[in-house]
Amino acid sequence: MAPKRILIIDDEENFRHMLSVILKKEKYEVETASNGIEGLQKVAESPFDQILCDIRMPQMDGLEFLKEVKTKGVDPTVIMMSAYGTVDIAIEAMKLGAYDYISKPFKPDEIILTLRKAEERERLRKENEMLRKVVSKEYSFENIVSKNEKMKEIFEIIRKVAQYKSTILITGESGTGKELVAKALHFQSDRSKRPFVPVNCGAIPENLLESELFGHVKGAFTDAIRTKKGLFEEADGGTLFLDEIGELPTQLQVKLLRVLQEGEIRRVGESKSIQIDVRIVAATVKDLLKEVAEGRFREDLFYRLNVLPIHLPPLRERKEDIPLLASHFIKKHNESMGKSVIDVDPRALEVLMTYQWFGNVRELENTIERAIVLTEKDRIEMDHLPPEIQTFKERTETPSLTEEDYSIKKAEKILETNLIRRALKKTKGNHTHASRLLEISHRALLYKIKEYGIVENEL
Repeated sequence: MAPKRILIIDDEENFRHMLSVILKKEKYEVETASNGIEGLQKVAESPFDQILCDIRMPQMDGLEFLKEVKTKGVDPTVIMMSAYGTVDIAIEAMKLGAYDYISKPFKPDEIILTLRKAEERERLRKENEMLRKVVSKEYSFENIVSKNEKMKEIFEIIRKVAQYKSTILITGESGTGKELVAKALHFQSDRSKRPFVPVNCGAIPENLLESELFGHVKGAFTDAIRTKKGLFEEADGGTLFLDEIGELPTQLQVKLLRVLQEGEIRRVGESKSIQIDVRIVAATVKDLLKEVAEGRFREDLFYRLNVLPIHLPPLRERKEDIPLLASHFIKKHNESMGKSVIDVDPRALEVLMTYQWFGNVRELENTIERAIVLTEKDRIEMDHLPPEIQTFKERTETPSLTEEDYSIKKAEKILETNLIRRALKKTKGNHTHASRLLEISHRALLYKIKEYGIVENEL
């Protein structure tokens, strides 16, 4: 590693020499200046990692130097020194941007320890800054792979609304990328340096969910052995992503409504409220209007959440993205596995394009990852795909009964297949409306479409 460059600014020549000798023994590259003006000239000429600056000097003292160096856009770590130190001077120096303050005279070990601590802090700061850039790049909406027109419209919506605090409701089937969109909204906004906190409302037991969201005070219930912050407080200044919001219990729906209306929360067992600044992005696979109509979701909360709705289309409605996504996932998993797969065999790609992808983008990624693990070649071929995908095209033709057929099971399958096809055609592929016509659940409809190999884009 290159040696750290340090500038010593002090009007005492003997002190500058003594300190230079100490630091050079520690492999630092040292330059000196006799006052603040000379120090500013040195800083303008070349960058320094750290600056050791005396406070009392002629022409320009240390505090004036500190003010000037901060206004010039350079950001070295500045440590102030003085033989006339007081608490007030130390506080003033820290307010002006000094990293630390050390009183003269000091032992060599004392100054070396202070410099090492400053270096460690700077290393962590740079690592965090780099991590934020990586995260921002990974989740920025430009990197959501799609050339589908509906998805392009969604990108434009994200661009327009990211900077506002308005609540957003993301809807779409499981695996369509709702959390990815929520992260894109966060990292495209001014909140990107604050936390993004995801919580799955359906994954936490109902009796723990309130404490998890709002926190609790010590003694609020049997296991509350200490006061604990909730996820709303953890997300203060940032974004709270409430996934599967349709699973939120009724009593917590009331509390969430209060948060949206008042901008404050109350920990379990506490009588006073806490003001918070949190942007809420919610997501669900459910039809919340249907949930409202059936009394399982509060109407007032629905309209509070649905300020800016974003609906993600399923992958079967954006099949032009499948080759792009496959290529993207090949590159991603090549890097993580150390493989060198180039592409997908045309015959295998044709099957991927035909398959209905009820698990959406997540299922496609899992399929590509599995294929990369299995292949020993530089491309993904048919036999690297899961059996249900390999045989899907063979099952897409609707079976028919002959005079020799007496199977009730086969007849049921033919009847159900025809009814599902008719319902999907009538509703233009809307699964929610089709399931109502068929009087079955949305989940049952998806299962039967997959089981019977119904290709919707051929209806």
